[in-house]
Amino acid sequence: MNTSEQPRILCLTSYEKGQTFMQECAALGCRVMLLTVEKLRHADWPRPILEDFVTMPEGLTLEQVTNTVTYLARTKRFDRIVSLDEFDMETAAALREHMRIPGMGRTLTSHFRDKLAMRYEARRAGTLVPEFTRVLVHEELREWMERVPAPWVLKPRSEASAIGIRKCHEAAQVWRTLEELGDRQSFFLLERFVPGDIFHVDSIVNEGEVVFTSVSGYGKPPMQVMHEGGVFTTRILERGSDVSRSLVEMNARLMPALGMRCGVTHAEYIRGHEDEQFYFLEAAARVGGAFISDVVESATGVNLWREWARIEVASLRGGKYEVPEPLGLYAGSVLCLARTAEPDTAMFTAPEIVLRLKKHHHAGLIVRSEDPERVRALLEEYAEGFAREYLATAPVPDRPTA
Repeated sequence: MNTSEQPRILCLTSYEKGQTFMQECAALGCRVMLLTVEKLRHADWPRPILEDFVTMPEGLTLEQVTNTVTYLARTKRFDRIVSLDEFDMETAAALREHMRIPGMGRTLTSHFRDKLAMRYEARRAGTLVPEFTRVLVHEELREWMERVPAPWVLKPRSEASAIGIRKCHEAAQVWRTLEELGDRQSFFLLERFVPGDIFHVDSIVNEGEVVFTSVSGYGKPPMQVMHEGGVFTTRILERGSDVSRSLVEMNARLMPALGMRCGVTHAEYIRGHEDEQFYFLEAAARVGGAFISDVVESATGVNLWREWARIEVASLRGGKYEVPEPLGLYAGSVLCLARTAEPDTAMFTAPEIVLRLKKHHHAGLIVRSEDPERVRALLEEYAEGFAREYLATAPVPDRPTA
């Protein structure tokens, strides 16, 4: 193919991730350019396949990033702009609109970034969500707290994971917290706390239809692990179970209703302990973090980063996308913050271990089996072992560190 005929994809990221996405785009005949932050200049990027590699200082304003990208565009025509990380999604959306490049704009992106916007859209689509209210008109807040019983959770609208979430047990606590937030308070929402089991659904969407779904259940809720410490576990749930069927159906209706046309999604749901109902919590138009994509690939053979690239390139070229036939195995992961920089997990020896995760000051394993109960039992056993051998705690960060 003539170089001038090759489409060019600009990838944005403030974190080290997405290498497989970029490699697959290049393998499919695209020119790939990476724009990242200066501190990641020497990260493990797939430089041989990159047409160009550009870094910029952290903390630039949207106008400064726009100036950087439009300067690059004077000599390079970008056919697509892709954010590899959640925290660059709004920047990518603004750039697409400014440069009139196809893809999700700012309003649609908010359905997968702004927790308040996605709740309104989910409720409009007929999906159950915990009772919530915007943090804006104080009289509305006062009336809402009188009507909805505590405890409540005050959530940042545009953070990821459980970062920045505060649990409140009385109205006075809410008002004190809002006073501390000052002008930032409108960037939060208030929601009824629903005790329950947390699940995540990772999917591929093509032309507005969910064509691949993987349903998993967390051990401890991520919010509890983030705020109280502990060992993180997640596992693929038994296919065909009542829980899996309910979440597959719920997710298949909701992702297109939120506006997803082509791409990957990571959504979280909760089944309330009191009423056994499933509620929508949040959705992101990206590959799930915490090595979730590795768990999905171990069980199904489907690499979500690679499929995201394939579906992006198919959309760019007007071609047809077909999802690979998934394997029918089960997998799960156990992961924790470790006291030592490079913890040794050699003492865990089950033949079902397929991957020993490598991350600074973290211990982690992925196990795989044909039997979902074997995966569950191993994760329970290993979670206890990890807590005993490795577990460290740290203050909750203001932003993700990876």
